[in-house]
Amino acid sequence: MNHQIHVITCSLRASLLVGLVLSSCAHDNLPPAEGRHAGAVTRLGEAGRKTLSDEQRAVLYLDAAREATGILGSEESGEHARVIYNKAAADLVVLLRSSQNGSLWNRPLTLSQGGSTYRLRFAKGTPDGVWNADHFTGFVPAGEVELKTIKRRNRIDGIGGALVGIRKTDPLEAFSPLVGVTAPVTAVLDFKGSDVTLSLIDPSEKTKSRVAGKERTLDADFSAPLAYYPQHIEMLEGLLGAVRVQQHMNITGLYMLQPYDPDRIPLIFVHGLISTPRMWRNVINEIETDPDLRRRYQCWVFAYPTGNPPLYSALRLREELTKVQQRYPASKDMVLVGHSMGGILSRAQVTTVERDSWDVIGEEKAGQFFANVKPGDLIDRCTHFKANPNVDRTIFICSPHRGSDMALGMLGTIAIRLISLPVDLVSTTVNTVGNSVAVITGDAKRIPNSIDGLSPKNPTVKVLDSRPIEVPHHSIIGDQGKGDTPHSSDGVVDYWSSHLKSAKSEKIVPGPHGSCELPETIDELQRLLHLHLQNN
Repeated sequence: MNHQIHVITCSLRASLLVGLVLSSCAHDNLPPAEGRHAGAVTRLGEAGRKTLSDEQRAVLYLDAAREATGILGSEESGEHARVIYNKAAADLVVLLRSSQNGSLWNRPLTLSQGGSTYRLRFAKGTPDGVWNADHFTGFVPAGEVELKTIKRRNRIDGIGGALVGIRKTDPLEAFSPLVGVTAPVTAVLDFKGSDVTLSLIDPSEKTKSRVAGKERTLDADFSAPLAYYPQHIEMLEGLLGAVRVQQHMNITGLYMLQPYDPDRIPLIFVHGLISTPRMWRNVINEIETDPDLRRRYQCWVFAYPTGNPPLYSALRLREELTKVQQRYPASKDMVLVGHSMGGILSRAQVTTVERDSWDVIGEEKAGQFFANVKPGDLIDRCTHFKANPNVDRTIFICSPHRGSDMALGMLGTIAIRLISLPVDLVSTTVNTVGNSVAVITGDAKRIPNSIDGLSPKNPTVKVLDSRPIEVPHHSIIGDQGKGDTPHSSDGVVDYWSSHLKSAKSEKIVPGPHGSCELPETIDELQRLLHLHLQNN
């Protein structure tokens, strides 16, 4: 709650305060504010006074939560009590974690204020859904996180303080976004007289907890951790990443959106041209409305500047996936979801390409191109690779497996000239293959970029399309035209390019190239992810 609640003593002011508290929690049609909960509201208001010491405020939060606990089943004040309890638990966690450089965090405390004394302890982490308190470096009340570009809040009304747990170390851990890794957390206070236990529960794993002698559904907010990540202007950032590649090379990498869990399957999303990983926020949010998927998968994203040649970006993704296996050798096999050019990058993770694979473009041309390529150098690593044995399934969304005619038109010509590739990539290519680059671009004076890589004439798509995909794979294809598949198009990629005979399933969705957030697409993604669970 963004406003502070001031101390009140008379019942009229207490009633007014209850109304303010409850309205901010978005509960409609509440009963009259007067009732048995008025005392708990007063304590909650006093706890918001920053003129008090942190220990005094902590006791007042505990007073409010304990009083609310006693009337949770009350017909008159039960719902009011739940809201008070939840806010007191959430605000207490934020206070203790941020207080005195963490000196009040995750250790037994004896707290006294007025006539109240509490012996507070923190519950230890358990494999069945209780977080270790020291896992997080900070917390934010979930209700204070604005959704902005997330279309619908995925939350459950219940008991407990809904929080965004944030883990941001210095230096940052591997695969951590700059703001840290977030997770949904629900704070629960269990009172036994003056002894109280604070538990930080993962509501993705544990949906109920015993409070006031009864097993109750936990309050949880699964959208707030996603919304906590910065939400910049997607199109502008994606465009700059495509045309000014050098300035965006440092973003390249895999990023965890949730704390690593060896028991959950890494679900890795790969965006396409002129886009960023933020394009997936609503897709992930909708997928996680399914409790089973939320519990069994952990979501990651791959970020990269999209102006680079697809095989170079695919190499960077391959290197990142290898780092995951090195750091987490017990990790479960992964599922890749690629949109547009991200599908090409994903396909390159589950396909083996040897030197003779390139003969599909003509033995003479291939020989000319590889004449000066040495084993292990950059060009060799981009063009020769084996399928990753740790990727178990791929899902392609509007992917141009055979290229897009747009790359051949005026728009493609303009885009090719706008893209500025990194100096070291250009120099390496020139020094290695020299004028033989014309095999790729048709122009000995120009290094290929992502637009070249999406041309139907480009050797990259021809080679990849000639090689088998070595894991189960599925296609989701947009049709924004007349519903006349196989003559349809998503407006950017024609059906003939997206269609794969080898796909285990193919879903045509009624939308454009950016069809990732369509209800039909979400339903198909959820179906395929459930199918994967059944087979693993």
